[in-house]
Amino acid sequence: MFLLFQRLLFSDLFLFKFRDFLQGSCGFLVEFVDFIVPVAGSTEGLKVAGITFGQGGEIITCAPTFLSMMEYAELWGTDINWVSLTKDLDFDLDEIEKRVSAETKLVFLCNPNNPTGKLLPARRVLDFCETVSKKTVVFSDEAYYDYITEPNYPSMVELVKKGHNVVVSRTLSKVYGLAGIRLGYLIAKPDLATKLRDRVVANTNIMAIEAGKAALLDKEFYQFSLKKNEEAKNLLIQTLNELKLPYLESHANFVFFQSGRDVSELGKTMAQKGFIVGRPFPPLNDWCRVSTGTIEEVQLYNQAIREVLG
Repeated sequence: MFLLFQRLLFSDLFLFKFRDFLQGSCGFLVEFVDFIVPVAGSTEGLKVAGITFGQGGEIITCAPTFLSMMEYAELWGTDINWVSLTKDLDFDLDEIEKRVSAETKLVFLCNPNNPTGKLLPARRVLDFCETVSKKTVVFSDEAYYDYITEPNYPSMVELVKKGHNVVVSRTLSKVYGLAGIRLGYLIAKPDLATKLRDRVVANTNIMAIEAGKAALLDKEFYQFSLKKNEEAKNLLIQTLNELKLPYLESHANFVFFQSGRDVSELGKTMAQKGFIVGRPFPPLNDWCRVSTGTIEEVQLYNQAIREVLG
């Protein structure tokens, strides 16, 4: 009994306090604390959502995108209904909506999308999520939300607050720089949040929770991180312009560009120079995703990519 009490004291109690903390930082009223599900990185949240809602039916999403939910759900028997991106490499919301049926248990959006970094039009994505969530659960992966530069761009959390069947994921792995400690959270109305919470595999550890609270309070570092990311992206874009290589406007901490080479081969060449670039994202096999780093790292990368593609 004492060991059980210790576990509750040193794990669950911290999780409850972290939910209270996030409730305030997310702009929820006190009664909305039951909307929040802490997870060991948002990837765990994606996987949990995939098996919670996807079993016995299908998940609809576009490709390429972040695959963790779909790959995990497939292991548990979920069918994935893949939709191609539009010619402009955006999520094809019209086609997704057409395909929603009684078999559709969840629709997955990644906005901004990984690997493209593209952002869906604000009014369109709000209308889409509001409409489709009347038929099935809509999951909005907002891992890169902090990097959005469009003023007043809405989070789908606003639809959660209104009681829609929408789940939003957030992470502290990106702008807060805490990828190694694995901390994120889901936001959903209480009946959906309870289902998700019941399927979380392992409670987030105390060190991650305390680090997360400190990070969320550190507004100076948050602004510093955003500023350095923009500086690094601008350096990457400057080099791509010099090389006359097409790229997409990015609302993330990476740039997606068309290299003109098979990315698997480009990756091997860049690895020999000490740089790991993004994996292949079929069918965009000559496109490459490169993440930002420190300014010094980006400068060295730019020198290497000029040597390879110049």
